[in-house]
Amino acid sequence: MAEAVVSNVAARLGELVTQEAKFLWGVEDQVKRLQTELVWMKSFLKEADSRQAEDERVRLWVTEIRDIAYDAEDVIETFALKIASKRRGGISNVVKRSACIFKEGWMLHKVRSDIEGIISRTTDLVRRLQSYGIKELSDGASSSSSSKRQQLRQSYPHMKEPNAVGLDNDIKELVSVLVDEGRHFRVASICGMGGLGKTTLAKKVYHHAQVRNHFKHFVWAYISQQCQRRTVWKGILSSLGLIDEKGGILLDMGDQDLAAKLYEFLKENKCLVVLDDIWTTEDWDAISPAFPMEEETGSKILLTSRNQDVARHADPRGCLHELQCLTNDEGWKLFQHICDSAGVRTWAGLWVLLVSVPCSGEVDTGYVIEEKMEELGKDMVKQCAGLPLAIVVLGGILVTKHSLNSWQIVHENVKSYLRKGRSWGIYEAIALSYDNLPSYLKQCFLYLSVFPEDYKIPVGKLIKLWVAEDIVSLAESEENGEEVMEDVAEGYLNELVERYMVLVGERDVSSKIKTCWMHDLIRDFYLLKAKQENFIYVLDHLQMEQADVSFLSPTIGKVRRLGINDSFLIYKIKNPHLRTALFFDQNIVMEIVNRSPVLKWFRERDFKHSDAFLMLYAYYKVIHKPRGLRRYICNNFKLLRILDFGDQDILIFGILLSDIGSLIHLRFLSFGNCLFVAMLPSFISKLRCLQTLDLRNCVGVYVPNVLWKLEGLRHLYLPEVIVCSKTKLKLDILKNLQTLVNFNTENCYLENIYYMKYLRELRIITPFIVENFKEDLNLNPPIITSKHLRSLSIIKNDDDHESIDPRHLTYLFSGSLNICELHLSAKIRKLPEPQHIPSNIAHIYLGWARLDEDPLPTLQNLPNLRILELEENAFVGKVMICSAQGFPLLNALSIISQSNLEELRVSEGAMPNLHHLRIVNCRMLKMLPFISTLKELKIEKMPKAFKDKLVEGGEDSYKVQHVPSIIFQNCDD
Repeated sequence: MAEAVVSNVAARLGELVTQEAKFLWGVEDQVKRLQTELVWMKSFLKEADSRQAEDERVRLWVTEIRDIAYDAEDVIETFALKIASKRRGGISNVVKRSACIFKEGWMLHKVRSDIEGIISRTTDLVRRLQSYGIKELSDGASSSSSSKRQQLRQSYPHMKEPNAVGLDNDIKELVSVLVDEGRHFRVASICGMGGLGKTTLAKKVYHHAQVRNHFKHFVWAYISQQCQRRTVWKGILSSLGLIDEKGGILLDMGDQDLAAKLYEFLKENKCLVVLDDIWTTEDWDAISPAFPMEEETGSKILLTSRNQDVARHADPRGCLHELQCLTNDEGWKLFQHICDSAGVRTWAGLWVLLVSVPCSGEVDTGYVIEEKMEELGKDMVKQCAGLPLAIVVLGGILVTKHSLNSWQIVHENVKSYLRKGRSWGIYEAIALSYDNLPSYLKQCFLYLSVFPEDYKIPVGKLIKLWVAEDIVSLAESEENGEEVMEDVAEGYLNELVERYMVLVGERDVSSKIKTCWMHDLIRDFYLLKAKQENFIYVLDHLQMEQADVSFLSPTIGKVRRLGINDSFLIYKIKNPHLRTALFFDQNIVMEIVNRSPVLKWFRERDFKHSDAFLMLYAYYKVIHKPRGLRRYICNNFKLLRILDFGDQDILIFGILLSDIGSLIHLRFLSFGNCLFVAMLPSFISKLRCLQTLDLRNCVGVYVPNVLWKLEGLRHLYLPEVIVCSKTKLKLDILKNLQTLVNFNTENCYLENIYYMKYLRELRIITPFIVENFKEDLNLNPPIITSKHLRSLSIIKNDDDHESIDPRHLTYLFSGSLNICELHLSAKIRKLPEPQHIPSNIAHIYLGWARLDEDPLPTLQNLPNLRILELEENAFVGKVMICSAQGFPLLNALSIISQSNLEELRVSEGAMPNLHHLRIVNCRMLKMLPFISTLKELKIEKMPKAFKDKLVEGGEDSYKVQHVPSIIFQNCDD
């Protein structure tokens, strides 16, 4: 990963030389020389990175390389920004100007000295690397990681009859695919994260009776990470009996001859070839010339991989089968199977084994021990989070423990025991995937460790953080048409998902990932690796209480990024190099209560809801905690790039200090539940590097008209309620904005949006008024000119009781031709005419619209609409009708809290793709229409009479008897 750090820093220095040349005058040559040294240093890192696990000295040298890169960035960036800030400020007084020139001269001298020191350290380190035998590599990976993979694979002999717990449906699906002559593909793929059981599943399919009866010849080939196609082809040919390696026939055969021989045999015969564990598309390209891809051949290939891209590349039309984690029940069943394999034939028999062994202090009956043991076992299996390899390791550990006390010890330290079970390879299996990552993805991967366990990571925020951190490679984010760094970052995330390093939470209607998360065991690996790389450190209250702070200080003093799960801990940190501070105080409430003797006394006496308790709690939560917090941060962490309070559950009350202007490196600034009693300081205009400013959860904020000075802003989240001066906010200079949230025409100029050519998300808070509006739409100047806008929202302000003029809405839509998400939660009374609604829309949310006319006839002809949500008071009429052929692609329909709705009619042939229907709190609705395509029906908060019609035996039960999933929630009894 050090390679990626050095690469990014070198690119950053190059950018500074180009963009800030006039402010680097006097040290430009030294900066260029330093950049050259770092680029050269990078060429040694491929081998050094791969050898650091084998040698402590190499690991320390790699750490030193990373520190050198960070130090170089600190020196140059700080100097450039300080000089730029002073010169742009302007000084009229001659004496002051002379003093400034003298100070600049001193700064030049110091930065030259610092750069020379860094270059000297670099030269010395290169000399040591060369003397130790570390060679300069231009590209490619070191062979040591490959040998490590091969060694690990050889340490796992495949079972002849692997356990198939939880794989029955997977086996059935793959077998049917392989024996189906009508399926026009040649490659079937099993993909998933390491340790998930891909090889086990492939083995079961390989030996399945239907597969054995369908194919005539069978070959199993293990593909090493360092794939050598000649070796692979020889092995397959030998397994098929086509060549005799011992007879020396292969000596006279070239690669082309081998490939041709294998190609012809597979084309003429029904063969199943299993290629186990292919890592890259390059490996496939190397060996695929020997495999016929014509549809007329009866042979098929089954491959396993940790990378979806390999499967798609091998056969775009092929079958991609993604293996999932086991459920808790399946994991428990696998664990029991392991116990059986160890000679304990039944679960009940295991406690007999336990009680038969003398254990001091254990006097429980066998039944009680069985019950306790089962409880412990199920909880430990749950901590394996459905990863079969982890469950196998856990079972192997526990079957050697012959006392209940031993099980309790393992239970208290499950993850520690799993890590110690090195011979079983859990962390090695995960490490293989990490080692195989390109260098630019390793930083992205490790950055995820900053988020708490079981945290649903918002992808939009993650991408903004990656960009702000320069984790996105500058070289790869150069303008390629309209591509920007956020697009590159999204591509990085998709790569990690395809490699099963990151798991998908939610997707939007266009399949873009909205949230992601980490498997618990992979996150543990993240944390260990991130600490080892000195990349990120996560602080929580328990950790700091158990550890000596003075012991942790040397480690924390070097790390550049902190995840902080208790804001109080920031006061214990002394680290002038800190670049990132992310606060996650999601479980802070009881900690605050427990630390206060007074609040604790109230809690113990169950006075938690008393006025006195609430007042005292408010004091600690709102006033005591944040006192001095921001001042401490501003005074002690001058190099901060990321300052994020967005995930705090506590209110920050008070004035945003003018000291914030001293954090000139800030790129990402987000306030959580902040309550300001004064203005956002005009000093915020000094943050010229700021890319993201998030004030959306702030209340009562006075926003001065200085935001236009932040020309680098890419994402601006204004407060929902803005207090500003008599003049409106000027935003037309912010031409790079991609996100603009909580814009309103009362406090901002509508025409400013015209200049935002890269806008992707626009959220408008009412009032929305178009001044000097002309009836002829063509005579009005355009509002939206961005071709990239994909999400448009108009949200009702709580104090706004006026309706939006439908003509203004039509005018707004005229420039929003490419949007795919529309959120209208405001009074509009009437929808625009169908021809004025953008046809690309795939997701519409309507709430509080109070439409007098049925919205379905207007919306049903939108060709790309897939999700429609009609929420509270979207429609005030009684009948909604969908005509035949209406909503051709609609997949999900929600009708919620339509208080007057009595009838929903769906004509035959309408909604041909509707799979999900949700009806909530529509208490006047008399019956459901029949929809033959439904797969899921949710009925919530509906009258008993409505529910009774749909249950078995009800008069309308025939309408839903074909629906696989019907859920009733909170309906009347």
